[in-house]
Amino acid sequence: MSFDGIITGITLTAANVDERDSLYEITRNIHGLLIGDKGFIRPSLKEDLLKTNIDLQTALRQNMSEDRDPNFLRLLKKTRRLVETVIGQLAERFYIERTKALDLWHLTRRIARKTLAHTVTTFVNKQLSREPLQFDGLVQA
Repeated sequence: MSFDGIITGITLTAANVDERDSLYEITRNIHGLLIGDKGFIRPSLKEDLLKTNIDLQTALRQNMSEDRDPNFLRLLKKTRRLVETVIGQLAERFYIERTKALDLWHLTRRIARKTLAHTVTTFVNKQLSREPLQFDGLVQA
């Protein structure tokens, strides 16, 4: 997703697949800084991504020592908050976790529509000179 909170890509995996393994699929066409959560901590993953010019940065666990710049850490926390906001909106406003479908085709189409609805809402907010993720008050009864 972008720094405005606009979803730029989404990948679905089976529940029994490690999310770190699906990361290779979504990083094929990107380079630069990639911010992930603590679930992506795996030294071999970070090394593999560095070979493709991707700098994976995650928050560290409590038992790990932190030597990164405090300004960078503030940016990292701000970005993770943004990601969590978008995930929360998808879950609470668009009910993305309750996508009932009997087959993969219908599941992916419903998730695509919900993702598109989120993107359109952020676009409308930008057109109205509002904060992109400020959905409250956008529609009045």
